[in-house]
Amino acid sequence: MRLTRIGHSCHLLEIGGRTLLTDPWFTVTPTYDPGERVALTVDQLPELDGILVTHEHYDHCDLDALGSRLGVPLIAPHTVVARARNLGFRDVRELAAGDETRLGDVTVTATPGLHGVPEVTYVIQGGGRTVFFGGDTLKIPELDELPDRFGPFDLALLPINGLCVRPAGDRQVVMDATEAAQLAGALRARIAVPHHYAFTSGRLGDLLITKSRREPVAFAEAARRLAPQTEVRLLLPGVPLTA
Repeated sequence: MRLTRIGHSCHLLEIGGRTLLTDPWFTVTPTYDPGERVALTVDQLPELDGILVTHEHYDHCDLDALGSRLGVPLIAPHTVVARARNLGFRDVRELAAGDETRLGDVTVTATPGLHGVPEVTYVIQGGGRTVFFGGDTLKIPELDELPDRFGPFDLALLPINGLCVRPAGDRQVVMDATEAAQLAGALRARIAVPHHYAFTSGRLGDLLITKSRREPVAFAEAARRLAPQTEVRLLLPGVPLTA
């Protein structure tokens, strides 16, 4: 199993002989900036066997950038399906929590998520490995129960910045570093990689719309206390992890 973080929540995951792309985001704008370099362009991506999208927000669903990959199976919740088909994706698979699909010998199961819009998370299984991918969900009790069905996890990809929406009374819409560490412990994750922490809404957006904590070290510190069995790996974009 090999993981390369491209930036934000966008990863390349090689598992069970298949290569998957999670929550694509390649196009930077003044109000949507990953806050870190984007390690690969779409043209630099390898051949893909599947694209996983957790929800419709632009920083997780940059479908316009993927015009050269319209033949790749796209797995997404119902809120993304119509747009993907209108853009020309030819194999769009709608999953709700509890549904699953196969990409060769790899099984992708949609699991619960909670965010400002409808969101799913994913469990990916292949080659004897089990991976949890949370795009930018809050921590909810249903996620703690995943090991009852899937067993312990080899890898957990977890958002950690605790993003809050200022105009909504600082309503939190993404789990924070402590909650992510608690989830890593509940999942019995062997390795955890944090993501969704460097993001910025631009200077004015950060002042008026969003606020978050951007230090991934906070997750590593929390995991030492709350998930001592989990090895935390802080991945720079483009640096692969083999596990």
